[in-house]
Amino acid sequence: MRSRLMKLLLIFVFGVAVAAPLAGAAAIAQTPTAVASSPSDRIAALEKQAADQTAAIAAAQSAGDNAWMLVSAALVLMMSGPGLALFYGGLVRKKNILGTMMQTFAMMAVITVLWALVTYSLAFGTGNAFIGGLHNAFLHGVGLLPDKDYAATIPLQTFMVYQLMFAIITPALITGAFAERMKFSAMLVFMILWAIIVYSPMAHMVWGKGGLLNAALGGKFPCLDFAGGTVVHVTSGVSALVTALYLGKRLGYPKVPMPPHSVVLSFIGACLLWVGWFGFNAGSALSAGTLATSAFITTHFAAAAAAIGWSAAEWIRNGKPSALGAISGCVAGLVAITPASGFVTPMSALWIGLIAGVFCFFMVVEVKAIFGYDDSLDAFGVHGAGGTLGAILTGIFANSVINPIFGAGKPTGLLEGNAHQLVNQLTGVAIAWGISIVGTLVILFLVDKTIGLRVTTEQEEEGLDLSQHGEEGYDWAH
Repeated sequence: MRSRLMKLLLIFVFGVAVAAPLAGAAAIAQTPTAVASSPSDRIAALEKQAADQTAAIAAAQSAGDNAWMLVSAALVLMMSGPGLALFYGGLVRKKNILGTMMQTFAMMAVITVLWALVTYSLAFGTGNAFIGGLHNAFLHGVGLLPDKDYAATIPLQTFMVYQLMFAIITPALITGAFAERMKFSAMLVFMILWAIIVYSPMAHMVWGKGGLLNAALGGKFPCLDFAGGTVVHVTSGVSALVTALYLGKRLGYPKVPMPPHSVVLSFIGACLLWVGWFGFNAGSALSAGTLATSAFITTHFAAAAAAIGWSAAEWIRNGKPSALGAISGCVAGLVAITPASGFVTPMSALWIGLIAGVFCFFMVVEVKAIFGYDDSLDAFGVHGAGGTLGAILTGIFANSVINPIFGAGKPTGLLEGNAHQLVNQLTGVAIAWGISIVGTLVILFLVDKTIGLRVTTEQEEEGLDLSQHGEEGYDWAH
């Protein structure tokens, strides 16, 4: 009897265990929406998944582009300090090294503040064909969202700070022409006015919205200037020549020898300039894409070819190549390729660099001697002459395969059949020369008549380090 009861109990338990899942399955079968959504729901889910993937890809691209642009901004700042500071500092006499380096360092501070207050707005704010407005003064409206007219994948603040680095180094380049003889106070006032009166309008005309020379945004005279041939090098180089002529020669020049006190420092500075220039040119692509790669390569090739060109010319003329000549040639090539870097092939870059190296050597060694002006550190011979040459060669070698800026299939440069582009390049160069000459002369006159430009004879003999800053770069006594 007990055995029969146990069997019945086991059969009951087994039956319940089997019946429960079957009942649940039947219930689920009664409500198909619990296991499978409707077709419209499945389509909505797929659309959301695709949108999420697109947003993730865009975010990744923006992050990559932003990272490259922040690195590029740092590289361009490195061109000023320590690059240019060491390059120029080594070329002067030892009694002027700190005074010379301090001029570049001062630009890193003063131009930054000025940029935030007003000059960014004048250069890149909406205005007319010649100058931006004041809408972005005090960085009003310059936030973390992109401005698609300038760079669609990076924050506007990134674009702003990247362009700031160009605004810093440009006036610093001018200091090479008046090295060893301008008062520090006069230099500060001169540079502040120059940044407002010369740099800002030129930057707006070439790169700003509605600019007269802006090739990317429909300017009336589309001048190809990828990274600042006219905006940076022509303006600074021509202004440097005007300043050197206005101030006059250094005491004893050219009868008293004034060799560089440390070519070693200049050598290190030139190497830093070469590396930093990748941020200068490749960064001007404003993204981490193929155009940045192209500009990076052309920059490097031009610098190498120009160093060889200058050294070869010097070897032929003087019987031996110098380290100073090699680094000067390198910088000349970097200057000349700057406007062309985003428009030409690597082979064209070699030609541009080679031509620039020989041409700038001729300007520094022959033309300077013929006219007798005291461009202390050859700011005009390298930047003014090299920038002008580079802007013209850009109109010759620009290739639509590299950058179809005027539309797919349309010729870009002279060698492709667009002869009119050479006219546009010459127009841009002429405007840069004109605004630099007139603006610089006006500023020099105003500063000279108010606080004076030049140090006294006693101060010049003592050196800028002691007379302007009360310190010495080298403490030989200890």
